[in-house]
Amino acid sequence: MRQSDMAAPAAAHAIAVLQLLARRAEPLPAAAIARALDLPRSSTYRVLTVLKETGFVVHLDEDRRWGLGVAAFELGSAYSRQAPLQRIARPILTRLVDATTHNAHLAVLHGRDVLYVIEERAPRRPSLVTDVGVRLPATVTASGLAMLAALPSAQVRALYPDRDSFAQRNGLGPTSLTQLRSALATVRQRGIATESDSVTAGFASVAAAVLDHNDFPVAGIALTYPVDQVSDPEKAAIDVRRSAAELSRRLGRRAQT
Repeated sequence: MRQSDMAAPAAAHAIAVLQLLARRAEPLPAAAIARALDLPRSSTYRVLTVLKETGFVVHLDEDRRWGLGVAAFELGSAYSRQAPLQRIARPILTRLVDATTHNAHLAVLHGRDVLYVIEERAPRRPSLVTDVGVRLPATVTASGLAMLAALPSAQVRALYPDRDSFAQRNGLGPTSLTQLRSALATVRQRGIATESDSVTAGFASVAAAVLDHNDFPVAGIALTYPVDQVSDPEKAAIDVRRSAAELSRRLGRRAQT
């Protein structure tokens, strides 16, 4: 048998494992993965080992479960950065800027960072650090917090296993998983994420996550404004949530009842 013939089933099994983990809200035990895919346990462990070595999955030792790794996020973010997402999102951001007269951004998760892929600048508004191609720690940005809040808790734990995983900006931002979890709980409760001064002094942002058909956060929409120039922050939050919901719908997410 040729080597390529032997590799094909292994590649198919690896893709099946990744697709299964992507569909589930929580990481899975290896035994559950084997049952769901009707694979021998030995084959399942071989596939998981290779995927772990390449960063596509992580093993959560305490839970004895497997979840998606940073490389999977990077692959998903790479797709999100391409033209389909940008072309769909840009008109939505343009309308958001027109309605609010403030700068809007689209960002995607890239490991522990957010990567800005669209900056829609309002007329006569200053340029900001959040330009296209800029990376910032996800935990100090509104768009990053919005996306992290939409991830399963085990995925967040895998991304931030210890204090060395956290990066601050302007002396602001969580420094532990406990602090991050508290911040994300607030985001889930409010339906939006906010930050003030942690990216740029004197500016604040409000953001909401863009979700796909599996309720997975594929992007975040953020509106940034001088802290003293928004008379109705709640109206800004409503506009951002509406824009994120519209983009989510355009990407295939069903309307929530």
